[in-house]
Amino acid sequence: MEKLYFKDKIAIICGGSKGIGKETSKLIVKMGGSVLIIARDAEVLKSATEEMNKLKFADSQFVEFFSCDTTDMAKLKPLIDDFISKHRVPDYLLNLVGYAYPQYVEKLTLDDFKKNMNVNYYGQLVPILTLLPYFMKEKRGYIVNTSSVLGFFGMMSYATYCPSKYAIVGLTEALRHELKPYNIRFSILFPSDTDTPGLAKENEISPEECKILSETVKLLSPEEVAKVFIKGIRKRKFNILPSGAKVTWLLSRYLPSLVRAFLDGDYKKARKRLGKI
Repeated sequence: MEKLYFKDKIAIICGGSKGIGKETSKLIVKMGGSVLIIARDAEVLKSATEEMNKLKFADSQFVEFFSCDTTDMAKLKPLIDDFISKHRVPDYLLNLVGYAYPQYVEKLTLDDFKKNMNVNYYGQLVPILTLLPYFMKEKRGYIVNTSSVLGFFGMMSYATYCPSKYAIVGLTEALRHELKPYNIRFSILFPSDTDTPGLAKENEISPEECKILSETVKLLSPEEVAKVFIKGIRKRKFNILPSGAKVTWLLSRYLPSLVRAFLDGDYKKARKRLGKI
């Protein structure tokens, strides 16, 4: 990494207080940038901000936070407008909000589907719509959204999650094309299982078959993903694929029937192991 790649740059990171978002924010500060981190929990935000402030090495750098639900445009927009008035239009918008609710489909309600879409899709769309007028006016900006390897293929117990991650891919593709004349860049991060507080919550409720299917997946650390993330941004890659995600993407794109066959086989083995066959 270039030590001062983000010198004099400003990044807004939604979901920047925990997990991948926090580690990404820390790297940007270490590399000379300033950050505004946005999440819901004010205490966690305050702690993360204090930690990041210790990483600054220039007086011109700043670390600030807003406590806000990024699905709430009425609340988020004035906060970002005020931030821009105080500083300037940021260089980056990094969307790392989201959660998964792994559950058997017969136990899911319509509200479960709506909630997952609201957080994972609209929680990234609202910040984009808030900042786009500024980026379009200045004809610059870099927006990165977060999908998942489950934005490539569907898997049992993730019926609420997969559609939201597919939607993020479609949104980013459409915006990339339309906003090309405005010099606004886009990327999508596709992380696999990462050792975050969110994954810990998933594991508490995840069906047993899902836990067995996940046993063969290498668990990444947030630090590992953040390093690949920053490297992808520096190289302006559209698809940013940590660890084995690149192989998964290639197989899903060019050999989807093979991916389904592997998934189906592993699912059958998991059910057999649980005595369900």
